[in-house]
Amino acid sequence: MTLLQLDHVQRVFNPNTSHPVAALKDITFSVNQGEYVAIMGESGAGKSTLLNIIATLDQASSGAAILNGQDLGRLNKDDAARYRREHLGFVFQHFNLLDSLSNRDNIYLPLVLTRCDPAEMDRRVTPLAHRLRIAKVIDRFPAEISGGQQQRVAIARALITQPDLLLADEPTGALDSNTSNEILDLFADVNHQGQTILMVTHSAAAASHAQRTLFIKDGRIFHELFRGDLAMTDYQAQISNTMMTLTNGGA
Repeated sequence: MTLLQLDHVQRVFNPNTSHPVAALKDITFSVNQGEYVAIMGESGAGKSTLLNIIATLDQASSGAAILNGQDLGRLNKDDAARYRREHLGFVFQHFNLLDSLSNRDNIYLPLVLTRCDPAEMDRRVTPLAHRLRIAKVIDRFPAEISGGQQQRVAIARALITQPDLLLADEPTGALDSNTSNEILDLFADVNHQGQTILMVTHSAAAASHAQRTLFIKDGRIFHELFRGDLAMTDYQAQISNTMMTLTNGGA
């Protein structure tokens, strides 16, 4: 079943000036429920703009972005904020944890904003903490744990709302290679349990964990690859070759 559909999405900044900037020119793709999709492209290709539109942080200039039947462009500011809290989970490169809150309270924060019952928050956090291997540090503070553990706390915060779609923006960009692999294995495990994931990354190694990779060039979908039955190393090689072609100006 299609969860996310983008139809001819364009995003133009400063449209009524002498120097309009077309960040997205014509983006069409869909993501099925339960898929794990990576998005790659050079800096300035439009990846962040695309993610912001799906995250309801920005609106398309034309075209439609529809998530689980909801046209995201029709949401006003307040409705968009509510929709983000209730339907989307976010994992960022730099974790975005609040240092003044314990790890537990950081995880609870999205549910606090929706006025969730405290007993329900406790019911949800316990299995997440064990699944993400943060049970022993959940009552510490972010500054007291490693970067990898902080990212696990951030993932727990994203998952505790049971989102329709998990959006990840360079989730391993601030981590060393070993910790990155642990986080990517965790993403794969979460996906195998049914969570739909859309991940923006510059890393071929990270993208090789996904089932499908979309490449953006100059505001358009340049190419897509499917992992299928390929070994991860072979898929990573295909991704690297495609990125090389894209970088060298291939068409």
